[in-house]
Amino acid sequence: MAAGYGGPVPSITRTFATTASPEAAHAYLADFRTAEEWDPGTRTCERTSGDGGVGTTYRNISSFFGRTVEITYTAAEVVVPTRVHLRGTNESFEGADIFEITPTTGGARVVYTAQMSFSGLSRLASPLVRAYLPLLASKTVDQLRTCLDRQAG
Repeated sequence: MAAGYGGPVPSITRTFATTASPEAAHAYLADFRTAEEWDPGTRTCERTSGDGGVGTTYRNISSFFGRTVEITYTAAEVVVPTRVHLRGTNESFEGADIFEITPTTGGARVVYTAQMSFSGLSRLASPLVRAYLPLLASKTVDQLRTCLDRQAG
């Protein structure tokens, strides 16, 4: 996380299985526009530049605690079919969505890590975010697994 985003960083990691192959899971997760389907907070997500590889940017509009925020996500790492790392930023937020994908019998195992860091007045929200994150993560993983399982067909 960038300098100026001090303090404990709210983060959470969840591991789950999907019937999607590692390649299908990776393709789905690397196209961050799919966040509209699996991320409960995302209202819209559009690609603003790039081809889906490293450096591709996305404009994400999310609702969080009743506030609508715009976040620019950039693909920081795209390793087919094992890893996708997206970095999100705006004037008071820096975050990361990291997906690590490994093959399993009948599909893939996905380790999803979400990290968030706040600056300015938004830093006051960190304790609330930290408390809310487990509930949000459960809902997100349930939706993400459903969407990935659809990729298996």
